[in-house]
Amino acid sequence: QVQLVESGGGLVQAGGSMRLSCAASGGTFSGYAMAWFRQAPGKEREFVAAISRLDITNYTDSVKGRFTISRNNAKNTVYLQMNSLKPEDTAVYYCAADRASSPWSRSVNPLEYDYWGQGTQVTVSS
Repeated sequence: QVQLVESGGGLVQAGGSMRLSCAASGGTFSGYAMAWFRQAPGKEREFVAAISRLDITNYTDSVKGRFTISRNNAKNTVYLQMNSLKPEDTAVYYCAADRASSPWSRSVNPLEYDYWGQGTQVTVSS
């Protein structure tokens, strides 16, 4: 059983930056594809970014060029560096882990993910 704990959320002004972290425990971190999803009030959970076991990344179009996902297997942690933040980035951000059999897998489908963190609130003021 893998436990995921997000941190780093908070309030930031539009145009600012923020880095989210997700610490994993209870499993072999390097064996999982990792992803960030977000959910705004009244909206469905949406894919933000993913990173495969081979460090191949995938982003939703609205964050390309602004967000960067990375992982540190030695620290069992995945990060989401968010730059040029916009009010529409306001949401609860969740990290997720996928016991993907393929080392290239970095799915955008939340149903592919086996473990989830509790979420961290990111609020971007205009």
